[in-house]
Amino acid sequence: MARTLRELAGRTLFRALGPRRFHHFLGALRARRSGRLGPGELSLIRDTTDRFHVLSYTAGALDDTLWFGLPIQKSPLDCWVYQEILVELRPDLIVETGTYLGGSALFFAHMCDLLGHGAVVTIDQQRRGTVTHPRVTQLVGDTLSHQILDAVTERATQARRVLVALDDDHSAPHVLRELAAYGPLVTPGSYLVVEDTNVNGHPVMPGHGPGPHEAVETFLRTNHDFAIDRSREKFLLTYFPDGWLRKRTR
Repeated sequence: MARTLRELAGRTLFRALGPRRFHHFLGALRARRSGRLGPGELSLIRDTTDRFHVLSYTAGALDDTLWFGLPIQKSPLDCWVYQEILVELRPDLIVETGTYLGGSALFFAHMCDLLGHGAVVTIDQQRRGTVTHPRVTQLVGDTLSHQILDAVTERATQARRVLVALDDDHSAPHVLRELAAYGPLVTPGSYLVVEDTNVNGHPVMPGHGPGPHEAVETFLRTNHDFAIDRSREKFLLTYFPDGWLRKRTR
């Protein structure tokens, strides 16, 4: 089955790129695996990945991805990376801004179940879906309000390891305020994940306007506690390019 899927993906990419560009792409991937990657090969990989990224959005994959029946609106590749991080860090608390219909909160809770450790606090301006799971605390309100921040901070101060995922309002000013408010809650060595940094032409939704990616750029110019962890983009396609921020351990 896996071989059949690989062959199908290969044929689809061959038709999309044409024979010459397709074989150049395969050569670039081989160079990447061997560690001998030149600027031209890197550009080719990025261009090809961006094309597929845009295609997946156009095809509606974002709105048709479910976790145990709940819309999750994440790439399965990013979910796999989250799984690896959670296994490595075993956080006591995962804070998520932007519950929406609850798929990602339930995903995080199920990962905690498998680890036998951890809890989830998920926040949204309104209750559009209910997450029924003993590890999940669902808060309704403005993520930047004193009431919500006080409640989350109280939980975070009781945890040894805290991971934060920002998936709320995607305007640059709002994300920048969330970075400033929630960044201090992240424990050294853990992650502040800024989701959907792919909008505003990075590479999807070019008409979106300044969003999470621009907020990250502004944030990192003055905040040196965090650094982009590009190893978390190893699958080439991520909905969070430059958004996997790891807190330095000093």
